Amino acid sequence: MIARLAGILIHKQPPLMVIDVAGVGYEVEAPLTVFYDLPETGQPVVILTHLSVKDDSHTLYGFSSEAERTLFRQLLKISGIGAKLALTILSGASGDELARYVAESDAASLTRLPGIGKKTAERIIIELRDKLDSIPVGGGMAPRSGTALPGDAVSEATHALTALGYKPQEVNHMVRNAAQPDMEAEEIIRRALQSMVKH
Repeated sequence: MIARLAGILIHKQPPLMVIDVAGVGYEVEAPLTVFYDLPETGQPVVILTHLSVKDDSHTLYGFSSEAERTLFRQLLKISGIGAKLALTILSGASGDELARYVAESDAASLTRLPGIGKKTAERIIIELRDKLDSIPVGGGMAPRSGTALPGDAVSEATHALTALGYKPQEVNHMVRNAAQPDMEAEEIIRRALQSMVKH
């Protein structure tokens, strides 16, 4: 099991990054929150990982904290939730928010995340309700200020939200409403996601 990578960040484009470890480039998929804290390419980086092994692929998923990784693994245990959907959930809701949705049986907020239907939202609430004490909250799950995503902020935010599964027309509306002059990409993404959950 590959549990951690420490090397040089050579590429970052949500939801993928590539980390060079002793001359070997590891491709890692990660929630958007991880990208908020990444250094510039060419700089050292340390990422906690979860290795998913299937018959036709080996995929690494990356996280900034043990809390994120633990929550990801808890989501994977829920019927109907695969790694891609778990990443989407972690990109759109912090550990604190997810715990609140579960505690309040707030299926409506969960269904505003792409790929989450009513039945899946209900399964998340039912299966995590008894595990609220073990759901990591506050431990680095919320986006923090850091290096802006490369390139034009609006186009980067648009690309990232599209990669999460939102429809292009929906993304354009989200970004247009969230973006302000001189705003960095991660702030646009954060506001766009918050507007969808609170809508």
